[in-house]
Amino acid sequence: MSEVPSLINLCIGAIKDAILEENGNLPFVYKLPAELFDQLLPNLPPLALQNLQEAIPSVSSTDQGFVDDSLKPSRKRKRFDNFDIAWKALYESRWSDVQKFTLDSLPEDVEQNESTTNWQQIYWERHLQNCLDAVAEMVSITLFDGFLGEVEISDALLKSITYERHLSMPKSYLKLEYHCERFGLYARCLRLRNVHCVAEIGHLLRKSRLEYLETHWIKSKEQVAGLCKLLEQNNDTLSTVEFLNCKLPASLVTAICDSLCVKGFESNVIKNFSIKRSSFLDSSYFPLPLGLESLLSAASGLTKLSLSDSHIWWKTAKMLFDTLLDTESGLQVLDLSENCIAGWLSHFKWGSPNCIKPHIKINKSLPSLRVLNLRSCNLQKSDVDCLKNVMTYMPNLEVLNLSENQLQDEGIKVLIPCLVEKSKCPTPLAELYLEHCELSCMGASQLIKFLESLKTPLKSLSLGYNYLSSNFGPFLGKFLLSGIREIDIKGIGLGSGFSDAQQEITKEISLVRINISDNSGGVGTANLLSKLISEAPNLVSINASDNWIPIESFPAICSCLKASKGKLEHLDLRQNPLCNKPNIASLLAEFQVNGKPDILVSPPFSNVLYDNDP
Repeated sequence: MSEVPSLINLCIGAIKDAILEENGNLPFVYKLPAELFDQLLPNLPPLALQNLQEAIPSVSSTDQGFVDDSLKPSRKRKRFDNFDIAWKALYESRWSDVQKFTLDSLPEDVEQNESTTNWQQIYWERHLQNCLDAVAEMVSITLFDGFLGEVEISDALLKSITYERHLSMPKSYLKLEYHCERFGLYARCLRLRNVHCVAEIGHLLRKSRLEYLETHWIKSKEQVAGLCKLLEQNNDTLSTVEFLNCKLPASLVTAICDSLCVKGFESNVIKNFSIKRSSFLDSSYFPLPLGLESLLSAASGLTKLSLSDSHIWWKTAKMLFDTLLDTESGLQVLDLSENCIAGWLSHFKWGSPNCIKPHIKINKSLPSLRVLNLRSCNLQKSDVDCLKNVMTYMPNLEVLNLSENQLQDEGIKVLIPCLVEKSKCPTPLAELYLEHCELSCMGASQLIKFLESLKTPLKSLSLGYNYLSSNFGPFLGKFLLSGIREIDIKGIGLGSGFSDAQQEITKEISLVRINISDNSGGVGTANLLSKLISEAPNLVSINASDNWIPIESFPAICSCLKASKGKLEHLDLRQNPLCNKPNIASLLAEFQVNGKPDILVSPPFSNVLYDNDP
């Protein structure tokens, strides 16, 4: 026998329908007794909650206070808090990942603190993103030649903001245009695909105040024209613009940049500008698009510039760097990774006619640059030699990424004097990345011997996937005593060198994170872990996966965890024979303190090899 509904539940159901239908009596709902009103909010679907909040006198989407004089200030605040609690609950029930933002990752300047999060805003922002994504899927698989706003939203998305039994909605509610019109003002961060960038997109999102815009697969002049209209509407709020997988001739790049920056006026709004996994189709004729050059000159607030994997060549990189030197740039991050730009700094080689001599006092510099990413740029020994001279122009550089360049040991010999010059700057280098650089034990050992001599120790070093062999063990152990906090030595063939490294650790070390995965260390890996945990009081993360750690080392691992007393936060033991021990997850769990560390193990009886056979 079904349960008989209470009178309050019946009232709530009737009020809910009335709110969804927007019958003109919504302001009176706000005057309901507190005990009924407070029970009503958690039972409203999103659209009803939105209708009710919009109908409250003197409350708008941007005004979070209530000015109804019939209520005491304490009741006004409580009712606003109840709305926010209801929005948070709706968000978490619809998206179980509790992801706060539409995009997977956002720059720091658009992140929000939990205590100031506007759950109503991020709810509708993500709903609108879901609608745009669904429409893009429908349009891309059909021969669509109509208006984007006329495309109907799926039943699943409609039911998510009302409820399944409620059918008396206006026909316009079914279309994308309704959702853009109604909820576009909440959009701060959006992801658009090429099918969205039509002439009407500016009209559909005319109420938005975008701060972050990510666009994909832009290829045609028509798509750029639609996009530029949207950029112009939001150029006073947009701080981050990213283009991915686009094909943009120089003329279209210029049009995009011009829409972000009004000619003749400096812009300090745009902070991050990125073109990734894309191409400038006519770069051989226009090495640096005029619009991009103008944007770099005018955008005084630009802090991050990324042209990663964008098929730029050395002349583009050269002109780009020279342009930045000629402007009063506040740039902090320059990412030119995955481009073939060998020779881009050749004009800075001492002795060349275009090089500025060090004894001539100049004002040109990039004083705010902190991160330079040159990963996989086909750099050679000569490029590193020129980089030494360029360090003069980057006195505050903290992070240098040279990974996936064939520097070899000869390049390291040139890099060390480069680091010597950098050590003379007020701000020392903090992070150095040299993965996949074809280094040997000799070159790597020379490097870390120099790093050990620095007055201010390096914070982070990555030497992963250089075959350094077991001979590197003693050098590694000594280097860990230098004050290094984070080190990545995955896949260097360390093997039996784990034991040699362990013997060199004779006092407390500053290590915080270490990646020793894929090194075939066997028992020696477990022994080194014990040593690290006992001598590194600040150690929070260890990746020891794929190291042939045998089941026999299980007691040693347990001893490590017991000694850590919950200070260790992350331990990766996957792809080791150790994981084949029955009930290993439950056995290791007893050594956790307040859920720490987070221990990763492979499923039992996985096919873990004991040697390097395929």
